[in-house]
Amino acid sequence: METSQAPVLQENEPHRNDLAHRLNWLRAGVLGANDGIVSVAAIVVGVAGVTTDSGPILIAGAAGVVGGAISMALGEYVSVSSQKDSQEALIEKERRELAEQPEEELAELTAIYQAKGLSPETAGAVARELTAHDALGAHLAAELNIDETDIVSPWHAALASAIAFLAGAILPMLAILLPPENIRVPLTFAAVLVALAVTGAVGAWIGGGSKAKAAIRVVIGGAAALLATFLIGNWLGTSGFAG
Repeated sequence: METSQAPVLQENEPHRNDLAHRLNWLRAGVLGANDGIVSVAAIVVGVAGVTTDSGPILIAGAAGVVGGAISMALGEYVSVSSQKDSQEALIEKERRELAEQPEEELAELTAIYQAKGLSPETAGAVARELTAHDALGAHLAAELNIDETDIVSPWHAALASAIAFLAGAILPMLAILLPPENIRVPLTFAAVLVALAVTGAVGAWIGGGSKAKAAIRVVIGGAAALLATFLIGNWLGTSGFAG
């Protein structure tokens, strides 16, 4: 007599939404680092257009790093908190509906699997077995694509965003402060554009897009931002407004 065995998941293969979650976090990290690179580089290059004194450049850059990291973290916290509240509200609504009208919910789950291509008999059997195993989980997955055990954390998102921004901001700060005064601006331009090309290509790789096109877009945008802030700073310095 044969005994049925539970299916075994391969440990080296991604299951459920694990891979998607990891890619989303990685993509967010790349974007946060990209923001850190561009925004801080634009600030320090703009100030370098006014003065060659390292003091004002350091102060402006540090302010940009701290302010930018806090702003990124706060924005991510607010955004993810709203998403979390929405997910929790949907979960509570589904839990209430299952308690108040279980037959209607079973029929709804059956209809969902019928719409996916299963026969009425098979869809009904699947719906009943999933309901018996975990009714709430089955409905959340089928109707809303939500996992009750995988609710996003606003604090984790905020911390990850701030760290990514800080990681990106380190490059322009070092590039503008460490070299001699006569090469600090062109060296910062070069270092930042190379870094942007890398982050753009990585972001495209994560999303499955063209790495070359993404890198070119990011580099052009970053170069425009750096050039604009440097020219404005230089104009303010030579015109006397910054004095």
